[in-house]
Amino acid sequence: MTTLTVNIDNKKSEKAIKAVLEALGLDYSVAPTTDKMRPLNKAEQRIFDNMKSTLEYVKLYEKGEVKLKTARELLDEL
Repeated sequence: MTTLTVNIDNKKSEKAIKAVLEALGLDYSVAPTTDKMRPLNKAEQRIFDNMKSTLEYVKLYEKGEVKLKTARELLDEL
């Protein structure tokens, strides 16, 4: 038995491939796709932007370009 994996991006092509496989009498299975990307909503985008900014700041710290505050300094600000 040979296994063939085909990634199809549109429904029209998917239907055509299924029809060909059925016409040839071949068995096939369709795996659900779980890796579709969707646009982020506003809350998700805000979190992503914050994380990205924080990561950039950490990289600057690792390069020695900025100094981070101590826990005491953060608590004093509160």
